[in-house]
Amino acid sequence: MTHGSKPAADLRWFRNEKEIKGAKEVNASGKTFTVTNSLQLLVDRDDDGAAYTCKVDHVALLQTPQQATEVLEVHYAPRVAITNSLTFPQEGQYLKLECVSKGNPSPDPVMWTKDGGELPDVERMIVEGRELTFTTLNKTDNGTYRCEASNHLGTSSAEYLLYVYDPNAMGQHGPDHALIGGVVAVVVFVTLCLIIVLGRYLARHKGTYLTNEAKGADDAPDADTAIINAEGNTHAEEKKEYFI
Repeated sequence: MTHGSKPAADLRWFRNEKEIKGAKEVNASGKTFTVTNSLQLLVDRDDDGAAYTCKVDHVALLQTPQQATEVLEVHYAPRVAITNSLTFPQEGQYLKLECVSKGNPSPDPVMWTKDGGELPDVERMIVEGRELTFTTLNKTDNGTYRCEASNHLGTSSAEYLLYVYDPNAMGQHGPDHALIGGVVAVVVFVTLCLIIVLGRYLARHKGTYLTNEAKGADDAPDADTAIINAEGNTHAEEKKEYFI
């Protein structure tokens, strides 16, 4: 709001230096003006840390522009996700899970559980802040690990299903390459079978055509007529055999 300006000042709003529209009102009082520009917001987590600035434009302020800025702090419930350091964890390897949580106030500390209970081996399963570290993986570590974070506005959680692979069973290229190789082999086999069946079908019909053409070729002007003549001769021979 500005008071006593002449001419009326222009008030504008910006969110992170991008202009946004407010509700502007100008009231005259004698030869001067009172200007207001209000802004109503329905805030969410995306507005946390956003800077809202009101700028005053006036001919008397060309050298010393006036503005006021307010940085919003929005409180919201946490959101949680789990990241892992290995795509295919194997026995004997080192694995780190991180509970990535974001909320305001910050949801610290986070809580780790396995299959709905406490972590069974605290000597190998080390919790430091948001991280759960397995110093040496083995098959007993298989299970569902849950990370939970909370603040005064709510609670959120995420789960990670851990399966520890046998390095001897995986082979050199890992399970993904083995699966791709198997699919390719099946596709090649099916394609070869189709080619063989199609080839035999075409060869059989080509042989029939040539045989019938040869039977009627002596009296026919073209190949199609030869086939018709050959079929007629065949029926005639069949009838003759019945009379015998």
